[in-house]
Parts: sequence; structure tokens; C-alpha cells
Amino acid sequence: MPKNPTMREIAAKAEVALSTVSQVLNNRANVAPDTRERVLQAAAELGYRPKVAIDAPFAATSSTIGLITRRRNHERLIVNPFYSYIIAGVERECQRQHINLMYANLEVDERNHAQSLPGMLLNELVDGVIIVGAFLEEAVADISRRIRRNIVLVDGYTSQEAFDSVLIDNYAGAVNAVTHLLDHGHRHIGLIGSSPDAYPSVLERRRGYLAALAARGIEQTYIEDSPRLERIDAYDAALRLLKRCPQITAIFAINDDSAIGVLNAARELGRRVPDDLSVIGFDDIDLAQEVTPALTTIHVDKVLMGTMALRLLRDRMHDSERAAITTTISTQLIARESVKQI
Repeated sequence: MPKNPTMREIAAKAEVALSTVSQVLNNRANVAPDTRERVLQAAAELGYRPKVAIDAPFAATSSTIGLITRRRNHERLIVNPFYSYIIAGVERECQRQHINLMYANLEVDERNHAQSLPGMLLNELVDGVIIVGAFLEEAVADISRRIRRNIVLVDGYTSQEAFDSVLIDNYAGAVNAVTHLLDHGHRHIGLIGSSPDAYPSVLERRRGYLAALAARGIEQTYIEDSPRLERIDAYDAALRLLKRCPQITAIFAINDDSAIGVLNAARELGRRVPDDLSVIGFDDIDLAQEVTPALTTIHVDKVLMGTMALRLLRDRMHDSERAAITTTISTQLIARESVKQI
């Protein structure tokens, strides 16, 4: 029996993109009729035989999606403790739905300008893309053009175009965190890990901090800006804040890594947590329950974020004309040992 032609051979004969062949052979609706006819004609002439699944309602598809994360030049390949669980959620859902998954890093310079696009985009090897984390809008727009808007952003924001996205309810989570401190008697509460020009998710948490205090009639705020969401920056910011405002009894850190930096700063200053200073984080990474004391934090279902991203993308690939959908994942407070009643 002669071998089936490859999709690349069909694409060459029909003079269309490889992804277009994939869409036609998988009977998707978002292909122009004349293009569909040209692809089917080329496939027939090359002797293509569609695979028939018998009694297999969940048979594998030939869909392939890409997952892109960002990496700065010369940055070490460290697994992000937050995004790794999002990736795990995408992987699990791909396995469940029989979808192929490709990974790539988008290399950026110190100013976050994209250096080059991954080969899976340049060679049109994927039918859609999930972008995890912060990216420049021009990079997102370029990716979107190459894959006909089959794109989902996870913890990503753009102002120019509306894309399907999976976000965290950062504002409500921050309100919950600060309210927890207020309920434990704290009135002098600091904020570590943000800046006025920070990423939108960080600004949402900053607004939640301010809103929770205002709701209790507290006007005094203690905010120490830091340039990055990294432990060392939070450590430095916490040292400055606690030295300047020793009356602070609690700190809300924008994420858990920042909260660990605060724990280190408190230890440096001889302030015991939680006896002298209560600390609460956000994200609930694995390390949050391993530090001493175990960190009270806001839990984010990161695996669910990846799962929802894949479901949104698959739906988008089948209906490219529908309106953009934003899925917001709610949060939950996890009380451990770093907050004390005063």
C-alpha cells in the first residue's frame, strides 16, 4: 500500500501554509472554501487517504500547539516555581485531549525586546500558541499574525488587541490577604514587591492592598517600591521599610518569593516572625510551606490555569471568529504560621 503524503508535501502542492493543511484535514471551519477545495484537490492528487477511527470516539488528533515562555539573554535555565505548574496543567490537558505539545523560549534582551521567534512559529509547525507570562505587545502581535489569532495568554495582558486569556483574581486575593492581617489586629501594614509602573497583575495586588485598608478606614500606608519580583530586591526593600517605619507589625508581599525576602530581612534586623512581624505572601509556591515559619499565603490554582488555557485555545482553533474570552481564576487564603494575632 503506498504511503500517505505528508502535510508538508500537500502544502507545497496546494501552495498554502502547513497549518492550513492541518486545519483542512482536521475539518476545521476557519478556512476559506476555495482554499479548502485547493488543499483537498492537492491531497487527492497525491493519494492522501484520511485515517478512519472505528469505535474510538477519543482517537488522537493531529493538532499541535506551542507553549512559549520568555527568557532573557544569558539567563540561567531555572524552572519558574509558579509557571512550572501552569505548564504541567497544559501538558495534562494535552494528553487528555490527544494534542501534541511543543515548547520554546522567546529570547529577549535586557529591555525585553524579542531577539528572534522560535522555529515552531517560523516554520508554521503549530496550530495555536499559549503564551505564559509577560511579553511585549509587538511580540504578541507578531505571533498572532503568524497563527491567525489562535493564541491564548496566561497571566498576560495587552492593550492593543483582545486575546483569549487566563488571569488571576489578583485584586480580590490581595484584599483577602490584607483583610486577614487586619482581622488579626494589625493596623500598620507594609507592602513589598511592587512599583507604580509594575506589570498589571502586580498593580492589581497593589490596588487590593490599598482598598482593604481604606475599607477599614485606615489612611496610613507603608509602601516600599522594588524593581523586580525577586527575593533579593524584596529583602533590600524590607530592610529600608522596617528601618524607616519600625511601627510596622505586618507586611503583605506581592508574591511568595518576595515574602521570603521579607523573612530574611526580618531575621537580619532581629525581628521574629510572627512574634514581632507577621508576613503574608501570594501564589502558594512549594517553598512557601517549607520555609520557617511556614508562610501564610494566597493560593492560586496554577495547574487549573494551564488546563483552562488549553481548553480556550482548542475552542479558538475551532471557532476563530468568536469574541475573546477572559477566564479569571479565583484565589484562596492558606493560613500557616507566619501571621499572629496582636
